[in-house]
Amino acid sequence: MPEAHEPLHHPDGRVMTDDEKHLARLGYRQDLSRTWSGFSNFAISFSIISILAGCFTTLGQAWSNGGPIAISWGWPFISAFILIIGFTMSELVSAYPTSGGIYWWASKLGGPRAGFFTGWLNWIGLVAVTASVAYGAANFVDIFISTISDSWAGNYSLQRVFIEFVVILVLAALANIFSSHLLAVINNVSVWWHVAGAALIVLILVVVPDHHQSLNWVFTERINNSGYDGGASNGVMFWFLVLPLGFLLTQYTITGFDASAHLSEETNTASHAAARGIWQSIFYSAIGGWILLLAFLFAVQDPQGVTDNVNLGYYASDVIFTQALGNTSHSIVVFISAAGQLFCTVACLTSASRMTFAFSRDGAIPGSGIWSKVNEHRVPVNAVMLVTVLAGLITLPALIEVNFGTAEEPIILPTAFYAVVSVAVIGLYLAFAIPIYLRWKHGDKFEAGSWTNGQKYKWMNPIAVIEIIVISIYFILPLYPSGWIGNENFAWKFVNYAPILTFGTILVVAIWWQVSARHWFTGPKHTIDDAVVRAFED
Repeated sequence: MPEAHEPLHHPDGRVMTDDEKHLARLGYRQDLSRTWSGFSNFAISFSIISILAGCFTTLGQAWSNGGPIAISWGWPFISAFILIIGFTMSELVSAYPTSGGIYWWASKLGGPRAGFFTGWLNWIGLVAVTASVAYGAANFVDIFISTISDSWAGNYSLQRVFIEFVVILVLAALANIFSSHLLAVINNVSVWWHVAGAALIVLILVVVPDHHQSLNWVFTERINNSGYDGGASNGVMFWFLVLPLGFLLTQYTITGFDASAHLSEETNTASHAAARGIWQSIFYSAIGGWILLLAFLFAVQDPQGVTDNVNLGYYASDVIFTQALGNTSHSIVVFISAAGQLFCTVACLTSASRMTFAFSRDGAIPGSGIWSKVNEHRVPVNAVMLVTVLAGLITLPALIEVNFGTAEEPIILPTAFYAVVSVAVIGLYLAFAIPIYLRWKHGDKFEAGSWTNGQKYKWMNPIAVIEIIVISIYFILPLYPSGWIGNENFAWKFVNYAPILTFGTILVVAIWWQVSARHWFTGPKHTIDDAVVRAFED
């Protein structure tokens, strides 16, 4: 065994870099290719957050639950809390820059059980967010083709969109399998596409519409299209039930930033770069997303028309574009969004596959020996394929037709999409909450990395955990009164399936832990000799 002060070499004779030494101290050899720059690390989280995805696909949720104020005031309000969550996670990734990310932190700070539950929540959330983004992308690709082809627009079907969804998943998988360097290039391009594309959309929405809404309307108008409290836009139920449900727009859009942690083993100067990647991706997305959403609101030509079409199942964002723009500019805006969502899908799959690789490396997923393998380019191909298949399978219920329209104008939409969105939010954020709480519990005993919150953790971490608990409670509630069992208008198509999927999975994992996993899952496993780890710790 080499002495602690001696340089450690690879089998090929090359001296370890500082990043590899840090990883070795955590118990891992450098299996993945470390070719990502700090900008590339930021880029993948920025791409997954994707203001060209969530802002477009879930705008209707905020429109119906609060209206303009849920967007103009709700977006910056919730973004501030998410930024605090990001700061707490930046501190953790700086100390523990591993592909396991969230569950590795929980294991280190709270033991195997904390790591096991955190890992499964995080993994389920990542698979769900990959599925939801890919399905949203398929819808906007379909909308784009419809803007340039009347025959295509007249033959909409769930089957057609699902086929597009599968094709998008396959293309994303191929991009992930080809090489890690290609992914870095794709995500770098994605950043500039999001920045330039969002700027162009804002410019179009400022210049093209015949008139714009007033500042007063954008920042004071309230809408309750949820069905709760008879549609009242005032009172306790509006402020404490309806409006918070509209915050799903922000909470869903600004998620997936843990990708910077999952790609830390492929990032140079990871203890600093990955930490910056998390909080900066949140910060810049919050600013860009707010500007973009305000442009949507100012461009509204007929508010009641937006509400009526959302009731029929149309995307609120596309209704606004149809009202405010001509055919050409409408097509351009939808194309920019669809392309951004394709970039986002690739990035989501990258993050989910790296987490799959890391969780499997520690034996937590059935068939771990298969999913933890990397090819000659150091890419976890099997993990990529597993996530791709599972994302497709959990979205199969999207083929079930539910008619939200009328006999004259039937609009067929899948309820499964909304359940997958909620599962993604709840799964990911609950996974974040566990290590954030454990870090706060460790207090000043926590060994921080090169990026730290200092003593601010004492108030940041509790606020982050409380916010996550509150939003998780809201997002398991039925979105409509008719989704409550016992309501006179109850129908299963209005039920929020998120609690069934999320807590059903947690129950299965809990039983599995008690019956089996607690006897063999000991947390993260070292992939290098323990003597080497001790040499670095001395």
